[in-house]
Amino acid sequence: MVDTVYRSDSRRVFATLTRLIGDFDLAEEAAQEAFTAAVEQWSRSGVPANPFAWLVSAGRFKAIDTLRRRARFDAALPLLARQSEVTLSATTDKDDGVVADDRLRLIFTCCHPALSPDARIALTLREVCGLTTEEIARAFLTAPATLAQRIVRAKARIRDARVPYRIPSRDDLPERLDAVLPVIYLVFNEGYAASSGDALTRADLCGEAIRLCRLLAALLPEPEVIGLLSLMLLTESRRPARTTPGGDLVLMEDQDRSLWNRAQIAEGKMLVERALRSRRFGPYSVQAAISAVHADAPTADATDWRQIVGLYDVLLRINPSPVVELNRAVAVAMHDGPAAGLALVENILARGDLADYHPAHAARAELCRRLGQTAQARACYERALGFAKQETERRFLAHRLSGLTD
Repeated sequence: MVDTVYRSDSRRVFATLTRLIGDFDLAEEAAQEAFTAAVEQWSRSGVPANPFAWLVSAGRFKAIDTLRRRARFDAALPLLARQSEVTLSATTDKDDGVVADDRLRLIFTCCHPALSPDARIALTLREVCGLTTEEIARAFLTAPATLAQRIVRAKARIRDARVPYRIPSRDDLPERLDAVLPVIYLVFNEGYAASSGDALTRADLCGEAIRLCRLLAALLPEPEVIGLLSLMLLTESRRPARTTPGGDLVLMEDQDRSLWNRAQIAEGKMLVERALRSRRFGPYSVQAAISAVHADAPTADATDWRQIVGLYDVLLRINPSPVVELNRAVAVAMHDGPAAGLALVENILARGDLADYHPAHAARAELCRRLGQTAQARACYERALGFAKQETERRFLAHRLSGLTD
């Protein structure tokens, strides 16, 4: 039972303790000690009626004990310890009048403008989502020691700058969204298409990102918040069809669309229409619109590629990037033929953009394969394999490579 509660509530317990304690490391230590105590006590006395409240209470008292111990060895700490005891003992679980969710408070703290963009992402993945330092380091293609130092510096910056652990005021929320939305989307993407490791997806990360975005949309229903929520729901709807029972990757054009989650598609389409009607939409809403076109097609052959190319043209104007160019090139290949798409992909790679981005080489390989350019396809698949880190994707690329015939 403790294992089940840990999987479902450990980050929520940590987030609440962070609010009560005001210190990341002490809250983490207190949360771990609370779960350790639960293992010992619940086996004797049974699971309490409210496990979450029990764990928060246990962690709160563990933190008080820790502060008392530290105060014995540091003459400067007794006053701080007494003040913290009063704060921890007097704090209730009442809402602050804005939103009753500590993880949303936590993500705004982790995404504070005082931190660099890299630090915001690393800290959010570590503290909000509970990824290990090693998992985050693999996602960033960074040495674990380097990533650990980045997280330590971010925590020190929060402490030294006295960053408050709270939801920003409504007046400040719009400008803070520019820092928060990309992090939520990155968390979702790491869950939907893991950057490394054996498993292609992590449902817990996708679910957490969607949950956080729902809370944010309830707090501030701005078009891009609605658009991001729509995009994640429409993307998540395809998860059941993304892999075979054996765990191998299935491209969208080959997926069994009867497995797509129609409830998520219906909600996602309703949300993106709402965002687009505002006329104040941004890149997330346009990407959601592209996903909605895919969702509307009963088969891959029925996809309205002309509309998708047009939406990518809009996306390029408001959010120009080589990755958007690449996605548009693939859409052009589907609408105008592989030769037209290949010319665009080769132009992107010739500029030096996306040189180490394996999907670019995989796209070029696939278009060469369709054009019968086997030697070029083989070289591109080998190059893509050299950059791919995710095991499921590597198996897919290796299978495509082995299937080439002269």
